Amino acid sequence: MNREPTPLHPLLARLRDARQTTDALFDIVKPEFLYERPISERHRIVFYIGHLEAFDRNLFDQRLFDLPSPNPEFDQLFAFGIDPVDGGLPSDQPRDWPSLDTIRAYVQQIRDDIDARFDPAEITKREDKRDNPSALEATPETLLEVAIEHRLMHAETLAYMLHQLPLHQKTGPAVTEDAAEHPLDSGIAREMVHVPAGRTTLGLARDSGTFGWDNEFGEQGVDVPAFEMDRYMVTNSDWLDFIEADGYGHRDYWRDGDWAWKEREGIEKPAFWVRDESSAELKESAKGSGWKLRTMFAEIPLPADWPVYVSHAEASAYAKWAGKSLPTEAQWQRAAEAAPHAQQGNFDFRRWEPSPVQAHTENHSAAGVVGQFGNGWEWTSTTFGPLPGFEPFPFYLGYSANFYDDQHYVLKGGSPRTAACMLRPSFRNWFQAHYQYVYAGLRCVRG
Repeated sequence: MNREPTPLHPLLARLRDARQTTDALFDIVKPEFLYERPISERHRIVFYIGHLEAFDRNLFDQRLFDLPSPNPEFDQLFAFGIDPVDGGLPSDQPRDWPSLDTIRAYVQQIRDDIDARFDPAEITKREDKRDNPSALEATPETLLEVAIEHRLMHAETLAYMLHQLPLHQKTGPAVTEDAAEHPLDSGIAREMVHVPAGRTTLGLARDSGTFGWDNEFGEQGVDVPAFEMDRYMVTNSDWLDFIEADGYGHRDYWRDGDWAWKEREGIEKPAFWVRDESSAELKESAKGSGWKLRTMFAEIPLPADWPVYVSHAEASAYAKWAGKSLPTEAQWQRAAEAAPHAQQGNFDFRRWEPSPVQAHTENHSAAGVVGQFGNGWEWTSTTFGPLPGFEPFPFYLGYSANFYDDQHYVLKGGSPRTAACMLRPSFRNWFQAHYQYVYAGLRCVRG
């Protein structure tokens, strides 16, 4: 008699789906280019093929079950990514890495071993542990959530990396989302909305029963005075005004370290912008005719109403030029109250590219701020640090604590390549001020 297969536990199904998401990303790269390093501050692409499974094996082994390793050397080689600050770039060569066949065999063996050991009936439900918050850190459910979200985070940051590969090194559609209906002479009005004074909450309570990373716990109430915030994210059209006002050339707009970085690296435009060499024949009156946007699979005319993606250093300079500032984490959170954070918008791998900033007007907060969740992370002025009572995950001690260094800044919201599960309001992303490759933009505040 034929029987229906036993349904997967929802968390195991999510892990399987997350694997498919990252596998599909690696398939974008033509095999002969998997040993490239598209971003100098990161490992070569091939590292991440091994890293995702090495992380899962190292996380589950001895905590959930005995998981003998098919290659202990690889467990260490692929254990940790890198995030050098202003120097110390990796210098390894492609020949220093194992063969692709060897790495993929390691990956497949780990997947098979993990899948064979999970008994869905023994995956503890979080509700059974609410009387003992510390037990959340040790349950199979929590560790599976960590494995899933870790992989989905890499599904996003890998997109940043693959975006920097030359187009001929990737396979994909010749043209993705059409920008023809968004010419640069139709920019969005720079409206600001009033956000009334009030109390907002950062983080999660430890007894909330909600999964979060260690830096999310330590619920903190903050009284926020009234202020104004841009209704929409800053657009490419807005940024062109900054460039045409010589924003990259005015020392007064830049903090000391940011100016030194900009001068040293020759930064004079957003990382995703490309000069249009064919524009010399165009009329000088055509706004933005000198620029194109490099998307994942093509170069397209610069869309006026897509959010601009820039580093924190550039975002801070723009805000000062505009006579405003970047919001604090608490201001951003206050402005986002009552927003439908995981319902409407451009997130969860729905698109490769941004949408117009006004595309999802139903995605608005009580104050009328539009599109805070999805379409691009948003920089804040808050340096990444612990919430009250911070305790690192005992199974991942350095996940957050290693970056409490006053050199990383909190980002909120999400991007087109952010998984829906990480659009929870308490989620805190962070990057260095001089890292240009994040799908991150900004909106400004005043008052």
